[in-house]
Amino acid sequence: MRAYQILPGSNIDGLQCVDYPERELAPGEVRMRVHAVSLNYRDLMVASGNYLVNVDDPIIPCSDGAGEVLAVGSGVTRLQVGDRVAGSFFPHWHDGRSTPEKIRHALGGDVDGMLAEEVILHEDALVKIPPQLSFVEASTMPCAGVTAWNAIFVSSNAIQPGDTVLLLGTGGVSVLGLQLAKAAGLRTIITSSSDEKLQRARELGAHHTINYRSTPEWQEEVLRITHGRGADVVLEVGGQGTVNRSVASAAMGGSVAIIGGVSGFGGEVNPATLLATAKRMVGIFVGSSKMLEDVMRFAATTDIKPVVDRVFTFDQAKEAYRYMESGSHFGKVVIAVTA
Repeated sequence: MRAYQILPGSNIDGLQCVDYPERELAPGEVRMRVHAVSLNYRDLMVASGNYLVNVDDPIIPCSDGAGEVLAVGSGVTRLQVGDRVAGSFFPHWHDGRSTPEKIRHALGGDVDGMLAEEVILHEDALVKIPPQLSFVEASTMPCAGVTAWNAIFVSSNAIQPGDTVLLLGTGGVSVLGLQLAKAAGLRTIITSSSDEKLQRARELGAHHTINYRSTPEWQEEVLRITHGRGADVVLEVGGQGTVNRSVASAAMGGSVAIIGGVSGFGGEVNPATLLATAKRMVGIFVGSSKMLEDVMRFAATTDIKPVVDRVFTFDQAKEAYRYMESGSHFGKVVIAVTA
């Protein structure tokens, strides 16, 4: 079977398609035919060598893939041939709080990921896909969907219908977060530098939109929109360039979910600001297999169709990476591996 390999730090040009030998399944393992893989900003970080973990040997990149079970090893009880499945970002984090043991490996980071025609994973690292979701749609969930779900519904301060969620930008996490929040009866504010993307966000149901280029002090606009209260949950993906504005945008008792660092990590936050207003900053490192099951079930029952900006073929993997790098996308960028 064919698979892509990359040596972290070699950049997108280091992405190479190679032939992989097939191996026997160990007890508890499942062979999966991959139909679709979705890209995340994290995949660009791995390629550039700027991810949290680096390895010395080439790996199969990408954490997010969906497909069907081709074969099962001895002792497998949860899955059978033909089941439609998606892989969990952390193959050892099944439920409960994260621990160093549970997050010791992450697909496409320090161990082989999903950008291959076939992959082998333990059955506990796979989650069944609801029939309402296609392979392409399900492939968007393991990182972006779970991250948004964790930030809004798991790690926040018991958010309630009618509360406000602030989403920064229109990448995969923010757009899926918008869809999830709307379906849960939450009020949504989303930012972008593109009026065209903001129009698309309004079509998805965003209650308020802010162009952060024309409104650089966008935290003041968030407070104006919320009549001085602020947002109950902020999905902070920008990093050092936006974190203080995100804290200023949050309501008293609200949560700022630290998800990414597009502008880099760093930037000082005055602890007194958090103390005086009982705000919380919460680090979100994707989530568990149980969260993946929950977000896919919620999407299926509320008829959410994840927004996919563009689908590339397997042979166009480098082009998909470059499109992701350009920042032109609205929602998710997907690679169709097999039909």
